[in-house]
Amino acid sequence: MTMKLRKIAGIALAVGMCATMLAGCGGGSGSSNADSKEITFWNPFVGADGSNMKKMIDEYNKTNPEFKIKNVSLKEGDMYTKIPTVVNSGKNIPDLNIVHAERIKQYKDNDMLETYDDLLADYPDIKAENYVGEAWNLGELDGSRYSLPLDIHNWGTYYNKELLEKYAPTALDDNILTFDEVKEAAAKAKNDDVRGIAVTWVKPNFLSLMKQEGGALTEDGTAPTLDTEASKNAISLWADLYKDGLTTKDGEDPTQLFLAGKLLFFPEGIWLQNNIKEAKFDWGLTNSPQLSDDLSKTVNWASSHQFVMFKNEARSEEKTKGIMEFINWLRTNSLEWAKAGQNPATLDILNNEEYKEMPQSIFLSTPEQQETLSIFDYKYNGYVSEYLDAHGFDTIFGKQKVDDFLTNMQKEVTDKISKDSSNK
Repeated sequence: MTMKLRKIAGIALAVGMCATMLAGCGGGSGSSNADSKEITFWNPFVGADGSNMKKMIDEYNKTNPEFKIKNVSLKEGDMYTKIPTVVNSGKNIPDLNIVHAERIKQYKDNDMLETYDDLLADYPDIKAENYVGEAWNLGELDGSRYSLPLDIHNWGTYYNKELLEKYAPTALDDNILTFDEVKEAAAKAKNDDVRGIAVTWVKPNFLSLMKQEGGALTEDGTAPTLDTEASKNAISLWADLYKDGLTTKDGEDPTQLFLAGKLLFFPEGIWLQNNIKEAKFDWGLTNSPQLSDDLSKTVNWASSHQFVMFKNEARSEEKTKGIMEFINWLRTNSLEWAKAGQNPATLDILNNEEYKEMPQSIFLSTPEQQETLSIFDYKYNGYVSEYLDAHGFDTIFGKQKVDDFLTNMQKEVTDKISKDSSNK
């Protein structure tokens, strides 16, 4: 072989080795490289809240940590599809991930998660008393901690203050809106072609009411309990409101009606305030509609974005420490997340005067108000959600009988759980 050919062969060999090393270490987008000084952080924040998360990460990276955060925002559906694929393959596993609270039990049962058990001793401020209880508690399963909370986001009710003064001037003196008050105000508003209350996302409306009725998604953690009197009462209440002409109509856009000043009560998530903050009238935010005006019985559906670490042999101890440094920093630097319309799970946020002026702060304002937040972290919550999303509106709008809704929901969720078990 000539000297020239030897050089070409040497270069080719080096390039090949380099490519192989990159592939072996998980090179490419969203990869986890044990030797890298970056923490690859997957999250589902691709909407307006994505810019808030990016600002927080940029602010953290400016503190010059040993391991900087590499933000990888993915569409929620895509992210949840990718997670089992990369974890099972052992390649391109993110160092840190945000997932919804309802996913954690399944990930844990599938042996996909690392625990924080041996890490928290070095971070004494990451502890229960420094976080909202409902967001903190769900991360502990079978005596081990599998997740740490970023936030607790919940359902509430937006209302038009001008219309409230006209149709229900005393309804919110106690900051609790009862269904009796809704019915009374909506009947008056109906005469002026103003909608009383919006039919919005069925899942939080239904689950909040089902729990108020004394129901639960499961009694033993596995088998669903969906075809019950509590569930029947919950869905029937909304169906009756619609039948009596007290709600928005099938096909109407509640957000546009609210912005147009033609809707009194608008049940929605705290995160939606970014869509309505430019309204030309004064609006407020309070608890979800309730059966009782007793705060101790109030239920506001909630969920939580949680930090998890999927099992990954490539994640070094040093990088894991870098992850903990980032989470620890966020505990006292979460105002930007509140600006996205979220409620950070850290109670340190209550020391911030700017936060206390934000509408959603009502839900963290007192320990009693925090107790109203309820995360439905049933292991098979996803199957319940799929059914409610597919059939909830039809039932409220009278296109499906309530009894069929209940029977079919119980059967569909049970069948999916059975299929899951047989595939293992």
